[in-house]
Amino acid sequence: MLDDFLMRAALAGLGVALATAPLGCFVVWRRMAYFGDATAHAAILGVALSLAFSTSIFAGTLATALAMALAITSLSERGYAIDTLLGVLSHAALAIGLVAVSFLPGARIDLMSYLFGDILAVGRTDLAVIWVGAALVLGLVAWRWSALLAATLNADLARAAGIDPKREKMILTLALALVVAVAIKVVGALLIAAMLIIPAAAARPLSRTPEAMAVIAGAIAGLSALSGLWLSYLYDTPAGPTIICVAATCFALAALRRLSRL
Repeated sequence: MLDDFLMRAALAGLGVALATAPLGCFVVWRRMAYFGDATAHAAILGVALSLAFSTSIFAGTLATALAMALAITSLSERGYAIDTLLGVLSHAALAIGLVAVSFLPGARIDLMSYLFGDILAVGRTDLAVIWVGAALVLGLVAWRWSALLAATLNADLARAAGIDPKREKMILTLALALVVAVAIKVVGALLIAAMLIIPAAAARPLSRTPEAMAVIAGAIAGLSALSGLWLSYLYDTPAGPTIICVAATCFALAALRRLSRL
């Protein structure tokens, strides 16, 4: 029978996979890959603030990720180039977070787990937070699926149907910040964007409908989490990066399948 810490790690990986898969589809459709990356980098600043004020890591990362996402959305609507904003705010937040953590005694070792993830150290409380967060994200996406899809496909048609594209973008931003806060313990801030993008990108050539793409992305993300965890345990490799490597392999296989049909 598997050890308790492995069972918790497996359940944590599945929870993150379920949360990132449908949201990752919208990230791919909207070409928001670097948006997710910037939000994830801001989470390091949230970790630093949480450690400094002895508050919940989840609350700190959620607050800073949400603040970053809202700042990017607001400034992009004021005429700033989105790629410039992402570059400036993403790297600035990451740098400020790393510098802030360096002033905290004894925090450097902990920082590595938040940069690259430490799924094997997930406790019962972390597991509860991950699954509650995943349930909230899934519920939010399921509730707004049609509106989010309409706003993603064509903003003008969405307005004609009575859907506010800005509101749907804010809902997507909120869900993205929640996913970052949930996933940081499992794959780390530097790999969260990969977990969002790679399974969805791998599912794209294998699906014919948006719903099918979300389901297939979830299956690929779950397979990557469990397989990556098993390979990490077998070969003593870092768990978070190993999970991403498995996901990247799935993407390569999907891409080869697509190319073979051309």
